[in-house]
Amino acid sequence: MNGSRRRSPQEIADVLRDRIRAGELQPGDRLPTQAELTEEFGVERGAVREALRVLHSERLLTNVSKGSPPRVAEVTPPREGPQPTMVGLAPRLTEAFAAPHVRIDAACLTAETLMLAVGEPVRLIHEGRIHPVSVDVRILLPSRDITLAFPVPVEGRSDDDPVHQRWLSQRNAQGHVLRHNLLALRSSHGIDVRVTFRALPFTPPVKLYLLNETEALIAYYMITRREEQGESGTMLDMYDTLGTESLLFSFAKGAGERDTAFVEQSQKWFDALWETITTDLTLS
Repeated sequence: MNGSRRRSPQEIADVLRDRIRAGELQPGDRLPTQAELTEEFGVERGAVREALRVLHSERLLTNVSKGSPPRVAEVTPPREGPQPTMVGLAPRLTEAFAAPHVRIDAACLTAETLMLAVGEPVRLIHEGRIHPVSVDVRILLPSRDITLAFPVPVEGRSDDDPVHQRWLSQRNAQGHVLRHNLLALRSSHGIDVRVTFRALPFTPPVKLYLLNETEALIAYYMITRREEQGESGTMLDMYDTLGTESLLFSFAKGAGERDTAFVEQSQKWFDALWETITTDLTLS
């Protein structure tokens, strides 16, 4: 590291992860001490500790919080199979919120599932069981101005489309609740919280959640025909999604080459959308 810039905790984690994958560090091996890693990477000890926490959250290390150096995990525990989004998202979010610096990126039709799932880590923060320092949430939702592929009336759209108005009301209300519940952590716990929305110029066919740049969760929107009573009391016959029931598939860095590549490419896809063709979104 002589003469080179200091590496970030994520970059340190990437190097150590590559050593584990390449077999330079075998299951059961002890890592170098924090002092040795600090000297090797030319960073403060806090950066090393955060990198180790990242690898521990990926289940690649054990005994991270003990006095001696952590060990490479003997066997990476098998990840659970796909679960309905409403069941599978909350525990994954809770684990992500255990990190000191939380970053959640989401691309979805509405914020309903995320709004409900974030209630569990928020509860644990209030109970003092997890203590994030910062929380950065970025959410991509369809623009109000586009013609949605779904939900749509079965009989076709009209100038005054009650199905679109229903979706728009839900999108805005759920986004407001999600943002309020997270921003409230600023005053109650002094956490640095940011919640930002941007508008997609298309209808997302899937919902995607990216957790701390180390895990990607994806579910397909399943379209079905159903009826629901509208605000005016009339029944709305529409093609809509079963978002909360869609199966959620998980991919994690460190769980194999395919999983790692999927997480990295999903993050690049999200970042590219955020920085290019999306626009500012105001929840009216």
